Amino acid sequence: MTRARAAGVVLGATTAAAVGALAWGVFVERTRFTVRHEVLPILEPGARSLTILHLSDLHMAPWQRKKQDFVRSLARYEPDLIVDTGDNLGHVDGLTGIRRAFEPFHGIPGVFAHGSNDYHGPVMKNPFSYFGGPSGKKTRKPDLDVAALNGFLTDDLGWLDLNNTARALETRGHRIELFGTGDAHLGWDRLDALPGAVEALREEVEWDDDGAVLKLGVTHAPYRRVLEALTTQGADLILAGHTHGGQVRIPGLPALVTNCDIPRHQAQGLSVWDGQRHSALLNVSAGLGTSIYAPVRFACAPEAVVLTLVPVGYP
Repeated sequence: MTRARAAGVVLGATTAAAVGALAWGVFVERTRFTVRHEVLPILEPGARSLTILHLSDLHMAPWQRKKQDFVRSLARYEPDLIVDTGDNLGHVDGLTGIRRAFEPFHGIPGVFAHGSNDYHGPVMKNPFSYFGGPSGKKTRKPDLDVAALNGFLTDDLGWLDLNNTARALETRGHRIELFGTGDAHLGWDRLDALPGAVEALREEVEWDDDGAVLKLGVTHAPYRRVLEALTTQGADLILAGHTHGGQVRIPGLPALVTNCDIPRHQAQGLSVWDGQRHSALLNVSAGLGTSIYAPVRFACAPEAVVLTLVPVGYP
């Protein structure tokens, strides 16, 4: 075989592999919805287990029925609490799909913090620009109906808004403090206001006795400054999204990009965030969607996360 022919064979094989990988990412893996299960031994001894369903980055368009059906199916896990870490909308009519997807969750306690794609619709971008660092802040006016989204989440579902505030709830005998931020990717995280909100909550809420209180931090984009602020407030567990787990990855390697400043090896999954004053478990979801202008995932399947919190020392 001549050198030119050998080079042609290699080029042809490489092209075929690239086309095959792209086809897999667009037509298979992008909708290969998965459930990641984690068991977290962080409750007080003798406490009942607590199931948290973590949803993130749905980027919903109204025609995405397979995604909607998958989300609906998650009700079978009978979650005690749902945490939605934002970027719900991927189209101007995305709320139609969100309403259908979340319908089975009526009556289940939930909380949410928004991402940029709860305010701004998707736009065409150069995917290679993410290798230069986090994408720039959006300066255009919101073009999605975030007010209608908020109305559905708070009024219809009864979920608590955690954007730059702190709330409390009880479920299955667990007393939970929750504090969250607005989207740090947009610069809407009011970290200066967070300590006051948490202090006001603790002064307002009077639990019946001195039993344990679980503290959850919730945010969309896991920037280091936000994770530090949430651990400073004593979070036992922090939940975030935004990164898409890198979205397109090389198998066996950390995320190539994160679109924020979190270390790449913590861009998806369960890890420990060591703050200056406190450490917390950190769960970053790879999310369930993609932009309609970048409909591909590779080595990073879309996911929902079921977190089962159990007592310390659980076998």
